[in-house]
Amino acid sequence: MKGEGQKRARRVPGFAPVPAPDASLSGLGKGTLARLARLGIASKFDLVLHLPLRYDDETRLYALNEAPAGEPVLVEGTVVEADIKYRPRRQLLCHIEDGSGVLTLRFFNFYPSQLKQLAAGARVRAFGEIRHGFSGPEMVHPKYRLLHGVAPVAQALTPVYPTTAGLRQDDLRRLIARALADCDLEDTLSPALLEQLKLPYFREAVLLLHNPSPQVPQAALQERRHPAWRRVKFDELLAQQLSMRLHYQRRKSAGAPALRPRGRLAQALLARLPFKLTAAQNRALAEIRHDLAQPYPMQRLLQGDVGSGKTVVAVLAALQCVENGRQVGIMAPTEILAEQHHRKLREWVGGLGVATAWLSGSLTAREKREQLARVAAGETAIVVGTHALIQEDVRFHDLGLAIIDEQHRFGVRQRLQLRMKGARANKGAQPHQLMMSATPIPRTLAMSYCADLDVSVIDEKPPGRGPVTTRLFLDTRRGEVIRRVRDACVDGGQAYWVCPLIEDSEALQLKTALETYDKVRQTFPELKVGLAHGRLKGEDKARVMDAFKAGAIQLLVATTVIGVGVDAPNATLMVIENAERIGLAQLHQLRGRIGRGAEECDCILLYQEPLTDTARERLKIIYEQRDGFEIARQDLRLRGPGELLGARQSGEPLLRFADLDADLDLLEAARAAAGALLREQPDAARAHVARWLGTRHEFLKA
Repeated sequence: MKGEGQKRARRVPGFAPVPAPDASLSGLGKGTLARLARLGIASKFDLVLHLPLRYDDETRLYALNEAPAGEPVLVEGTVVEADIKYRPRRQLLCHIEDGSGVLTLRFFNFYPSQLKQLAAGARVRAFGEIRHGFSGPEMVHPKYRLLHGVAPVAQALTPVYPTTAGLRQDDLRRLIARALADCDLEDTLSPALLEQLKLPYFREAVLLLHNPSPQVPQAALQERRHPAWRRVKFDELLAQQLSMRLHYQRRKSAGAPALRPRGRLAQALLARLPFKLTAAQNRALAEIRHDLAQPYPMQRLLQGDVGSGKTVVAVLAALQCVENGRQVGIMAPTEILAEQHHRKLREWVGGLGVATAWLSGSLTAREKREQLARVAAGETAIVVGTHALIQEDVRFHDLGLAIIDEQHRFGVRQRLQLRMKGARANKGAQPHQLMMSATPIPRTLAMSYCADLDVSVIDEKPPGRGPVTTRLFLDTRRGEVIRRVRDACVDGGQAYWVCPLIEDSEALQLKTALETYDKVRQTFPELKVGLAHGRLKGEDKARVMDAFKAGAIQLLVATTVIGVGVDAPNATLMVIENAERIGLAQLHQLRGRIGRGAEECDCILLYQEPLTDTARERLKIIYEQRDGFEIARQDLRLRGPGELLGARQSGEPLLRFADLDADLDLLEAARAAAGALLREQPDAARAHVARWLGTRHEFLKA
């Protein structure tokens, strides 16, 4: 097989594009096509890449008295008795023997016809795990078939594929075998590259993974470290790298307004600010200013830990756009954050003659019409909003820069929509795009999913910030927590009391917030208590946040909506209820709301038992770690890349086979190979992307 693969690969490293689904899966019924679609299979090549979850070893037939217990084995015997029993529950018991011993096959879910099938004298071959029951050795719900005459055992391990209701393993195996025979499995990579990386040819790899011989170590297959698995993972990572770089090249060739740095507005703002930029902020700002001045669209990610000062850098970038006569759109994921941005903008640039607008769902119809008219006429330089910015009725006069805060909270389609609004306003020229994230992107994620972005990192916090200590309290110690809150507020400080996130339901969060608010007011009658949640009207939210910032409210009860955008330097204590239910990134963001002043601060995480293993690990990480980049790395390990990237809402293809943590060496090799392939074999590079991603790589442009 190896010699044949090498001979084929030395021809032309070409590839026939994936055929259309109706052509490649012709002859199948609508029901089968629908079931395959649920598995993400739309072509024969999708079937080639539908790789096994695990393998059953049906190559060795054991005598009943020699079959080991506790592991899947293949046995054979003659039925001596089969009957339905009703105690302790309805079940079908079938006893088989082979001359060396007796084995019971036990079925709790069965059809009446099975009792007829398993009549005395029938010859049965069964595969399953033997365990010792009350009546001796037994298999519970084994896979079995009736034998008629001589039946040789399998010559290869039996693949077990991911499937869906109504699609049997045998049907999948048959479809995949046909696809392997019909598809062009020629290599897209050169023999020299494969030899350098010690990887097998593509044909060899996929044939082995679908039909491994018994001699292939099962552990290497199961743990996905066999060379065949490494080849598939490398190809997937390479396709991702190539797709990102192709989009990066395409973006460089697209037109965008060149926004030269003028400096007047920026200097005026810096003179008004009560602080100086850190070295990291200045470095990030210089990178952004350079990109904005280019005649092709910037696509830069500005990332920094909670409280590192990303907002002021974004505002200074916005002023560079405004000085060039263009508009800026700032999109935030929540109304409270969008409003905070707008209020801060008015505070910072209101006296500089820069007109701002805020588009939100809470505006009256008349207010919204007026704001939209001003935006369309170009009378507003900076427009802030939530998803309202990408609604059909929003028309920009001349959008030059789109700023997306907390970019992972938006789907890829939403980010594309905002960019396309600018392209329509500028007759095809794309606006520059700056994405911000307080959830730092781990290195491996940046190397893979952000390979088409330029990244600026603010890796230091402004001076004079007090340390934040994280403390874990079991819910039974609530009395101690109450004393700490009372002491902190009576001594002149302020505190947050964050309500538990019971489930992803705004209505339930509101109910919980109101109940907690009533309970807290009863517990602290001597304190001024406020309430903030996502359902409050804009003016009511603003009134509460202003009162808290001014010190008129000592204790603020809030939902997790305050995780971003709330800045109260006098707040020195935060209590987070049911912390075991909240994700790492959100816990870290919530904790970042305190420690904005010079005082030492405490973040108390109240949790309830019993804890799941994942919840226990999350609490351990947030207790031990302060560094947002390390927390993000651990979050990636626990959750995968989808939520960190805003990809799950979008259809963006996540990695199916490669693991960014375990396969770092393959990722680095793929990055290096991608550049060389685009320079030296651009046709092969495009063929490789087409084989792996088809048209789905269009999502990566966002």
